[in-house]
Amino acid sequence: MKTNQRMEKAIHGLFLLLGLITVGCVLLITVYLIISGIPAIRQIGLKDFLFGKVWASTAETPAYGILPFILTSIYGTAGAIVLGVPIGFLTAVYLSKLASPKVKAVMQAAVSLLAGIPSVVYGLVGMLVLVPGIRKIFRVPDGASLFAAIIVLAVMILPSIIKMSVTALDAVPKEYEDASLALGATPIETYFKVSVPAAKSGIAASVVLGVGRAIGEAMAVMMVAGNVPNMPDSIFQSVRFLTTAVSSEMAYSSGLQRQALFSIALVLFLFIMLINVTLNFFLKKEKD
Repeated sequence: MKTNQRMEKAIHGLFLLLGLITVGCVLLITVYLIISGIPAIRQIGLKDFLFGKVWASTAETPAYGILPFILTSIYGTAGAIVLGVPIGFLTAVYLSKLASPKVKAVMQAAVSLLAGIPSVVYGLVGMLVLVPGIRKIFRVPDGASLFAAIIVLAVMILPSIIKMSVTALDAVPKEYEDASLALGATPIETYFKVSVPAAKSGIAASVVLGVGRAIGEAMAVMMVAGNVPNMPDSIFQSVRFLTTAVSSEMAYSSGLQRQALFSIALVLFLFIMLINVTLNFFLKKEKD
């Protein structure tokens, strides 16, 4: 008996230690980004940094305005969510409630394979297939654009949304659906008016995960978006995201330019945290 209690205490202590390590890593990253990013914002000016429309970090008279990057990241993420969430959600409902066991097994294996494909492969396929296709179909000078990035990001967030939504829908008690069917509701009405609301927390979590994947992606969008610091006035314009701004210049940056790149990382980090906190707040409010 004492041995079992000691084992439970040891396991409890191990889990506590792992949890503290996780929290400590998040705090360490937060503190490091704040310490590294604040000096550039002070020197450049918060208004000029966040709302400046020109980024010319290597010019004779450098400019460090990141508004084009912020708007591009917002538009790109929003576009990916608009395209990816309905497709992923409806696919999850089909797999969980309508598909036969064989079809479900095959499609889930395909989704898992899609999740395991490296970002650079998505970017390579987009650069070789999607970008020329956009140029030919829409007759634009360059297919590397915000539109291409939106399509690639929409495909990349599908596995996260589908897998988590299927898990949430499968966890809904079958008694809920049986009761709905017994009251005269059709299967489709039952799935969308009973099962989906019951699994909304898991579905919302999948959307959050998809948003995080879309905002944080760098390599794939760098290869298909053109990586040019333009204002996103058109979806067919070459643009640069917050993530690609950091990854494309960090290798040769120095001085104020390097500090400004850390400031961009800080803005991106705070942006992701704001989205997570906001969604969690509304989810908890609905539960209460």
